[in-house]
Amino acid sequence: MRFIKPMQLTNTILSLFPKLNQAIGQDGINILDHSQQITIPDGTTIFHQGDQCLNYLLVIAGSVKVFTRAENGREIVLYHISSGGSCVLTTSCLISSEDYPAEGITETDVVALAIPKPVFEQYMGESKAFRKQVFHSYGDRLIKLITLVEEISFAKLDIRLAKYLLENGSVNTPIRTTHQALATELGSAREVISRQLKEFENKGWVLLSRGKIEITNHDALSNLLAH
Repeated sequence: MRFIKPMQLTNTILSLFPKLNQAIGQDGINILDHSQQITIPDGTTIFHQGDQCLNYLLVIAGSVKVFTRAENGREIVLYHISSGGSCVLTTSCLISSEDYPAEGITETDVVALAIPKPVFEQYMGESKAFRKQVFHSYGDRLIKLITLVEEISFAKLDIRLAKYLLENGSVNTPIRTTHQALATELGSAREVISRQLKEFENKGWVLLSRGKIEITNHDALSNLLAH
C-alpha cells in the first residue's frame, strides 16, 4: 500500500461523495487536510478477519471484494466496493470498535481516501454533514447486504445464476470467469455451479469453454427470472 500526500483530486473526491462536500462547506472543516490518498495494487489484502480497523476508506477508483469464509473453507462474496463507495463492515467496526469479521481484497488497482480513525471519530461527533455521508453509504450497502442474505437463503440457484450471467454478460460479451469464482460469488459449491451451467448449456442458453461463458439465449435466461 502506497501513501501519497493529498493531490489535486479534491473536485473528483467531492463529486463522488457530495455529502463530504457539504461537510467541508457547512462546518468549515477540511477532512482532506487530515486524510491521505492511497494507491493499493491489484490482489492486495486490505484487511483480514480479526484485524483492527484503523482507517475509514472511500474508494475513488478501482474495485474491492469483501468476502467471508465458512468453517468448511468455502468463500462467500458479501459485496464489491467500486468508485464512490465505502465499506459497511469498516463503518461498523469503527463505530463499535470491533475487529473485522471478514476479509477485503483489491480486484484491480485501487485509489482511495484514507481517513484515520481518530479523524473519523472527531468529525462524526462534530459534523452533521459528515455523519450523513457515513450513514448514507452505510445504509445503502446494508440494504444490499440484506438482499444478498435473502437471495442465498430463499432464491433458487438457477435463478441467481441466470441473474448473475445477465448482469455481467450479453450475447456479444462473454463472461470470463471460472466455475469456482462463480461459486464464491453466489455462495455455492463449484460442483453445484458446474452442474447448473451444464444444464443451461444443454438447453442451448449458454456455451461453456475454459474460463469463459457465452450467453446464447438471452431471452430464455430472462424468462427464468420472470417465473
